[in-house]
Amino acid sequence: MTDFLELARDRYSCRAFTDRPVEPEKVDALLAAAVAAPTAVDRQPWRAWVVESPEAVERLSACTRFSFGARVFVVVGAVADEAWVRKYDGRNFADVDASIVATHVMLAAHDLGLGTTWVGHFDAPALAEAFPEMAGCDLVAIFPLGYPAPEGGPAPKHFERRDVGELVTRL
Repeated sequence: MTDFLELARDRYSCRAFTDRPVEPEKVDALLAAAVAAPTAVDRQPWRAWVVESPEAVERLSACTRFSFGARVFVVVGAVADEAWVRKYDGRNFADVDASIVATHVMLAAHDLGLGTTWVGHFDAPALAEAFPEMAGCDLVAIFPLGYPAPEGGPAPKHFERRDVGELVTRL
């Protein structure tokens, strides 16, 4: 557990990248981690898109001011029609499952020596219009990928965490 806890604690939201290209095999490894993510009833109601051509990166960057100069992005979306639905209250778990996948993407990126951050501030309708392949999905997150630049280090409050006693109640 120590290795995972160390990974979880050390990962940070990277907001600046070097010009060093991201190797395709690292993107493939990151996608393998996404596929390995658990989902409710193993329905896997999610999709991901790797945005890497200069033209596609330009279209994506027009939909958010938080691209941070990255040259590769992973977009994660949820597919509500494929998700498990809790019978007691009709709660659809597509967004939960996509968020689990997205968390795997973040942690795998850090484990591979890459930086990223979960970008939720984007124009989802504009993104779906720019990329018709994404239409019909609830677009959950954009992950800019790259090698962290020194100025892209952890935010000042990154390592400040509330005490577990404030957050957890044992019953």
